[in-house]
Amino acid sequence: MGSFALGATLAEAQTPIVQPGAPGEPSREISAEEASDLAGIRFTDADVKFMQGMISHHAQAVEMTELLASQSGRDVMQRLAERIELSQEDEIAMMQEWLRSRGQDVTALDAHHAPGWEPMPGMLTEEDMGRLEQAEAAEFDRLFLELMIEHHQGALTMVDTLLAQRGAAQDSQLFAFTSDITSDQRMEIDRMDAMLAELSPDPRVNLAAGIDDAGQASWNMTLVASRPKPEGFYDPHVPTGRPMPAERAPDAKPTDQDEESEAEDEEQTPARRGLLNFANTDLAFSGDVLFEGNYHGFSTYRVEVPGSPQLVSSVVCPGGQGDVSVVGDLLIMSVEQTRGRLDCGLQGVAEPVSEARFRGIRVFDVSDMRLPRQVAAVQTCRGSHTHTLVSDPDDQGNIYIYGSGTSSVRPGEELDGCSDESPAENPDTALFRIDIIQIPLTSPEDAQIVSRPFIFRDLESGALASLWQGGDHGPGTQRTRATTQCHDITAFPDIGLAAGACSGNGILLDISDPINPVRLDEVVDPGFSYWHSATFNNDGTKVIFTDEWGGGGRARCRASDPRDWGADAIFDIVDGKMQYRSHYKLPAPQTEQENCVAHNGSLVPVPGRDIFVQAWYQGGISVMDFTDSSNPVEIAYFDRGPLDPEKIVLAGFWSAYWYRGFIYGTEIARGLDVLELLPSEYLTENEIAAASSVAPATFNAQQQRRIEWSGRPVVARAYLDQLTRSDTIAPERSAALSDLLDRTDQLLTDGTRTNAGLAAELATAAGALEDESAGASGRNQTRLRALAEILTSLAERQQ
Repeated sequence: MGSFALGATLAEAQTPIVQPGAPGEPSREISAEEASDLAGIRFTDADVKFMQGMISHHAQAVEMTELLASQSGRDVMQRLAERIELSQEDEIAMMQEWLRSRGQDVTALDAHHAPGWEPMPGMLTEEDMGRLEQAEAAEFDRLFLELMIEHHQGALTMVDTLLAQRGAAQDSQLFAFTSDITSDQRMEIDRMDAMLAELSPDPRVNLAAGIDDAGQASWNMTLVASRPKPEGFYDPHVPTGRPMPAERAPDAKPTDQDEESEAEDEEQTPARRGLLNFANTDLAFSGDVLFEGNYHGFSTYRVEVPGSPQLVSSVVCPGGQGDVSVVGDLLIMSVEQTRGRLDCGLQGVAEPVSEARFRGIRVFDVSDMRLPRQVAAVQTCRGSHTHTLVSDPDDQGNIYIYGSGTSSVRPGEELDGCSDESPAENPDTALFRIDIIQIPLTSPEDAQIVSRPFIFRDLESGALASLWQGGDHGPGTQRTRATTQCHDITAFPDIGLAAGACSGNGILLDISDPINPVRLDEVVDPGFSYWHSATFNNDGTKVIFTDEWGGGGRARCRASDPRDWGADAIFDIVDGKMQYRSHYKLPAPQTEQENCVAHNGSLVPVPGRDIFVQAWYQGGISVMDFTDSSNPVEIAYFDRGPLDPEKIVLAGFWSAYWYRGFIYGTEIARGLDVLELLPSEYLTENEIAAASSVAPATFNAQQQRRIEWSGRPVVARAYLDQLTRSDTIAPERSAALSDLLDRTDQLLTDGTRTNAGLAAELATAAGALEDESAGASGRNQTRLRALAEILTSLAERQQ
């Protein structure tokens, strides 16, 4: 046999190579060199524009670094500038040669200063550059790092935009360049992020890692007690939990599974499910009893002495998420995972269709807290990720549960009527709706689904999927999950409203008829990835929504992370419509080893103010004053260092709630914490005492009740402190009113029934305050009237 030779024979070399023209145009012969010159044909207009734009992008970065020599004295900043300048100048030369060799226009280095120039993503405006030129020393360093991180992220956006275009970046040199930009810029962003964090004076920055010995930082609050997880509620082989799997690259095309993991969905990879099998979740309270949910079941504690919680029992009933609520002797639990079993078994369910599987709402009788009994189990198509207690004032015999499922839809063969088809394919799809379950209080075993409303329906066209369709909101915005379900719904029955955090939207519902909620309004936020939870203020005039960017398992509080991503969004409610006011995000930068994002919280019942305590996973607990909804301010915090010094292990606070004078936090990996607020310039001893005087019979996070304060002197003192702080009442007069309240309190403590003289003083003071309120406005007018009302009530008791 002859051998195969690479190349052409003489006859073949004389064979013409033809390149046809466009239709109607002649063909032409070309050389072998032209035919194999892939570089000559493997670039597009998009490639050229990318290179031309990137030259300007790099040129501005060099201009920024030139400022460092005169405006920063830190060696680490000078070394950063040298690295950036060298790499950018080398790459500019490469891009110039690439364009010249292909006969394309080469962008001038100062082109971005020309009038009408369209800036590339992340580039500084003239105003930004001016601010940087004016800054000095530490302020310059901080601003430089913030702007350069944004600049680098803009370069990554340019690469992503190029690679998304069909046929672009086929040139081997260009493609290699985009890969270099991606890896180098990300590495530089991480380095600058750490440098930026080091500039923060906040004590929470760079706390030491550990389990029981992690570093701690607190401000205006203190840790009172900690309890480890009960036996049987952690993996003995990996007590603190397994590390999170590697994060998907930002420029990788998202998959359906990625979408689900961003939302704490339970139909995730086996690796992620294992991460949550023993995770502590939500809390509920009844009297002096605390119920702590867990993916593995729930635990019951006595908290008569908050500084010493006593474990009563632990109930093993796997299935996650394990959110709990309590009404009377009934405890309600959410179950969503496909491993959940009707009999609470540990073996899971292997078959794709099984009568043994349970996903939905469990009901337990906890009248004997040492031996709770499951009395009902209501199956639902998507299970229950979270749930909401809703009461009907006209129906005292039943409680209603709004079940929010975020997982996959089970097969119709397992539960009749379940379908994950689109509304066009099946108008009775299990998507775009919630489950409403009725539980008779005297016969909970008869619990059943009574309604499955499509709360995202367009009220005019009838379209079921009428809200956010998924995707980003434009350049530089978040990629927001499509609205097919609610993650959390918070009901406020006293005002007939509920707020739903529903994946791609925040919604406001009229729940005056609990079985038939009606959507009143909906909002979007270009910085939100996944609308997670909601909390009203006590007046029902504001609502806080949280964004769980990264699904709770990722580091999203780094110094370089956007301040309106993974944050709270605060809205005023005006005439039944939500009006955006501001964002709030944990102000202390966290490390790459700390999963951190906005999560569950509650009001701190200080009269006259709107105060919110909130869990931020490994970002700790933050207390925020949003009385001025346009200017939320942190007033207290508690934080620990990461669980692991090198990698993310899912940990930190899942929930943080105020109950009867203390803050209780479920720590995912460590256990249960009890904390106490301390007096400060932001919160007085009297304000804390007034909040502590509120003693609700129960607390369920997703069922708000209007807080009512007593007409006692302790509440009056809180209002007086606020009016003094705002200079509405002068210090001398404040001291006189304080003395009047002290004398009144002493008489009440002594049991003295009447004191005509004191009654007259109280009445006179009340009248003066009421008169002053006529000339005041806003919160101070409300506080003046509230204080006057309490003094009037106290005067009447002394007559």
